[in-house]
Amino acid sequence: MWPQSIDTDLERINAAIDEENMKNKESYKRSIRLVKKEEYYMFHTLMIASLDTPPLPLFTSFHPHTHAQTLSFTTTTTKMPAISFSSAEAASQRRQTRLRREYLYRKSLEGQTRASYDQKRLVRESLANGTSLPTESRTSYDKLQQGIEAEDDKTQEFGVRSHVDDEYGDAGLVDPRVYVTTSRDPSSRLKQFAKELKLLIPNATRINRGGNRVDALLSSCQDGSFTDLVMVQETRGEPDGLVVCHLPLGPTAYFTLSNAVLRHDLEGRASPMSEAVPHILLNNFNSDLGKRIGNVLKCLFPVPKPDTRRVITFSNDDDFISFRHHMYTKEGGMEKEVTLHEVGPRFEMRLYQLRLGTLDQTDAENEYVLRPYQNTAAKRQVL
Repeated sequence: MWPQSIDTDLERINAAIDEENMKNKESYKRSIRLVKKEEYYMFHTLMIASLDTPPLPLFTSFHPHTHAQTLSFTTTTTKMPAISFSSAEAASQRRQTRLRREYLYRKSLEGQTRASYDQKRLVRESLANGTSLPTESRTSYDKLQQGIEAEDDKTQEFGVRSHVDDEYGDAGLVDPRVYVTTSRDPSSRLKQFAKELKLLIPNATRINRGGNRVDALLSSCQDGSFTDLVMVQETRGEPDGLVVCHLPLGPTAYFTLSNAVLRHDLEGRASPMSEAVPHILLNNFNSDLGKRIGNVLKCLFPVPKPDTRRVITFSNDDDFISFRHHMYTKEGGMEKEVTLHEVGPRFEMRLYQLRLGTLDQTDAENEYVLRPYQNTAAKRQVL
């Protein structure tokens, strides 16, 4: 029978180990405890807590003496094989974490900043029209007046910045680079569809998915300075899903695909695929969410030249987006007589989720989720 003091020490040591495991759950490799009747050993392995901390594994063993009231502890340090982490990868991870934290902080201040801007706008309009101040703005008039005097013309014209400005702040200044891939184990038809998307989008690169996880795809995109990730999915060889993820902050748009027609399936003969940067036509994207989705789609393409004759159309009809790709020619130099030649592919899209984050951030906030089972779903048009 164990002495009572030894049982007390065992409970104290086990409680300390359990508490340490809870604090460093992700940093531990394993924790093994072997208990014997007369002699027992405890092996407790600590993994590195961060990329900058060297591993410090501790092996602690203790043995009860024949005397009931004494315990002897022996602590030895054993060198464990170091985990190879590149300093560049560590710096990249820390930078992405910092950018994401700053983005979330600025986004949390949007509501407060927008309310203050609206109050200053009402005060500015009242002073310009000579009308009385709004009741809710009278108590804070002095503070609002100081803010109005400190504003410049650009702030008065364009308003406050939002998370959209952070996500697409460099749109039009830097040409986007698009990473095109598929779901795992793609069929030949899905591979061909991905190839056509690669030819469709300028500055796009198609990469075979293989067995890579989503977090590995995002990591390779960020290392390669890609601005967007486009992933196509299928069911029984038919493309039925499209994911557009903007990097490094998001958003991520999920679409269903239907009626996909590849270039070699078009009636007649498809026109040759041009490599010129196309004009983007966005039709009937009127709501705030529609403008948001139009911004996600058009930012996949660089700014075109005025004289290009390649046109890509996203036309919204009852929340179904029709995609078409054409080349046009002017007959006999006449400006009004224009002939369209379909290049392909063609398909229909429908948005079912818009997430404020990247593809690997499953806990990110949803900006929009399709709910077709609601009673008013048939009447509602969100785009």
